[in-house]
Amino acid sequence: MEYNTTELMACVASRVLEDGKSVFVGTGLPIIATMLAQRLHAPNLLIVFEAGGLGPKLPTIPISVGDSRTFHRACMAASMDYVMGVAGVAQQGLVDYGFLGAAQIDRYGNLNTTVIGEHGSPKVRLPGSGGANDVGSLCTRTIILMRHDRLRFMDKLDFLTTPGYLTGPGAREAAGLPAGTGPHRVITQLGVMGFDDETKEMSLLSVHPGVTVEQVKENTSFEFHVDGEVAVTEPPSPEELRLLREEIDPAGIVIGK
Repeated sequence: MEYNTTELMACVASRVLEDGKSVFVGTGLPIIATMLAQRLHAPNLLIVFEAGGLGPKLPTIPISVGDSRTFHRACMAASMDYVMGVAGVAQQGLVDYGFLGAAQIDRYGNLNTTVIGEHGSPKVRLPGSGGANDVGSLCTRTIILMRHDRLRFMDKLDFLTTPGYLTGPGAREAAGLPAGTGPHRVITQLGVMGFDDETKEMSLLSVHPGVTVEQVKENTSFEFHVDGEVAVTEPPSPEELRLLREEIDPAGIVIGK
């Protein structure tokens, strides 16, 4: 079956999520991926929304993290300060996965969502952190969804908004962040990246169907690890596409038509 890049990215992201784990979700593609995981292989996935919804079973796509649907059949209807401070994203570190996006990323998974150019006189001023710094700092594993090109995959960020592995091995811990946390996957329209256990630098795990390793290199401003033959991402299954198109996003609000 034919599919578009957004559908592929949603399927790849959903496959990362495990049953019985918790995930901090933002609007757009992360919601699509989470709903797909919950319907297919992770029925006990605990969804956490910034506005206070804990453990909902989403009937349709919420238009925002504060939509009333984010509380549908939820375990708890809490508040933003409870979610960020008590429920685990902040001090307690009880959330397994967090979804993030970014304007720029470097080899260590550090993210910029603040400015393009100099901070004092930027070319573009971006939305800033929001809850992203909390998620990137304190969730056990973060999944980053973003477009892949040389202006986004940078050797040096214009501004560091959200920490990845900072400057390499041991840097997160030295900065006071919890041990064992950090970026896990970077999913783009070209492929899937992970992070080397020893160097904490980005590595290429798979290229999407029709994409070559050279294309990924051409669209990246830093060198990344390539260990042996790179796998090809498994395309969306007929059932994944059926759920996306008929149940999760039939209007094509996120995945398109």
